[in-house]
Amino acid sequence: MAKRYEISDEAWDVVSDLFIETRRRGRPRVSDRLMLDGVLWVLCSGAAWRDMPERFGPWSTVYQRFRDWRNDGTFDRMFKRLHLKLNEQGLIDLQTWMIDSTAVRATRASSGAKKKESDEPADHALGRSRGGLTTKIHMLCDANGVPLRFLLSGGQASDISYAQPLLDGVSIPSAQRGRPRKRCKWLLADKGYDAEALRQYCDRCRIQPVIPMRSMKRKPKPGLPRLFDRPKYRQRNVIERMFGWLKENRRLVTRFDKLAKSYASMVSLACAMRCLGSV
Repeated sequence: MAKRYEISDEAWDVVSDLFIETRRRGRPRVSDRLMLDGVLWVLCSGAAWRDMPERFGPWSTVYQRFRDWRNDGTFDRMFKRLHLKLNEQGLIDLQTWMIDSTAVRATRASSGAKKKESDEPADHALGRSRGGLTTKIHMLCDANGVPLRFLLSGGQASDISYAQPLLDGVSIPSAQRGRPRKRCKWLLADKGYDAEALRQYCDRCRIQPVIPMRSMKRKPKPGLPRLFDRPKYRQRNVIERMFGWLKENRRLVTRFDKLAKSYASMVSLACAMRCLGSV
């Protein structure tokens, strides 16, 4: 039986081949499972890498392994594999999806990183908002609370500006042969996503938006009927509860990472662990 914060035997069997590398000449490689348990300890406890318990070995070894997995996209591949497995078991709702964002306070230590990597945003997904220095997590999930895709931005970014990029990038692997699923039937969102551009996007993709309209004067626009399905909208609490679950991982509640891709890797790992809990 796995200890607290450590991956279980059943979960490790599902993803182990993504982490274990072929042995090379030289010093014996430290157990990949032990290193992953060390990364999970940091994710769940929110402590600094240097404060890691001795049972995981030198903290620098665990951190270097995390960097290697981050750079080669191991956590993203883990996330996609679990989508495929959940879809095979019929545990992903392909009809109803919901979109929202949450702001995360960033420490002063997380700012000031230099832009070295080509895939790193210039602002490192940091920005000024009412809460000070913050990062936003824009998330898309299904009606079962399974995270499907996320994007990071600075805290000052509007929700609506990331809605279409988030929807365009979603791709749920098919349980059978065929194209991956990229669209849903209903899209649930709050008033922050009430924009005609998003509604027209939904019209083109044959998605029924369930988005309350803000109290403002507007001209009638062509397109699908703007009927607001209030009973359907009540399901939107699922994404709020999913954010609450993700933020139980204390490394996500406050951003300490200088690089956006390091923080994104932690979010990917947290989402993958939520998916593992459903497998």
